[in-house]
Amino acid sequence: MQQTKPPRGVSAHGDLVLGEDGLARPTWAAEGLLKSYYDTEWGMPVRDERGVYERITLEAFQSGLSWATILRKREAFRLAFDRFEPDAVAAYGEAEVGRLLADAGIIRNTAKIAAAINNAAATIRLREHGGLAEFVWSFQPKRTPKPRRLSDIPTSSAESIALSEALRKRGFKFVGPTNMYALMEAIGIVDTHLLGSYRRGSSGVWPA
Repeated sequence: MQQTKPPRGVSAHGDLVLGEDGLARPTWAAEGLLKSYYDTEWGMPVRDERGVYERITLEAFQSGLSWATILRKREAFRLAFDRFEPDAVAAYGEAEVGRLLADAGIIRNTAKIAAAINNAAATIRLREHGGLAEFVWSFQPKRTPKPRRLSDIPTSSAESIALSEALRKRGFKFVGPTNMYALMEAIGIVDTHLLGSYRRGSSGVWPA
């Protein structure tokens, strides 16, 4: 996610912005769609198969783009990929790939579409080993970062590297360590809310 300039009418304290509602947020989540995402979803625990598969898929499509772009297209992605039901996506063939490549509402990238289909099949195979969500959460670290500034937040960790390698061994694609660290942030496995943000500790996984 990319840092944004604070909007007019708010005060900035380092990398935190104090909104008109009196709540402190990081600068990237100061307004608009990213603000709503930060307030309601980012960093909250996701422990179901479909939810984790969706976010792995969207992290792959986000590579090289801004997260705001993905959020704007998220509903289109959900419609295009059968609400990210792994059984449905794993059954896609040439006709479905052609449909996706013609869909201007999503990111039309052949390799990423192929990875989404491949990863759906890999998700199904993981059911014999506890399932995707349990597998991903098994890489939760013993400690979480306590960043004061955005520059304090790592882009990968020993756990995200290990998760990346483990998923690749299970047949997943587009699951590099940086993508997997972003996934871990997004679904609450680590808490990288800045100290001082009103959302710090909101997941219930880690103390504030």
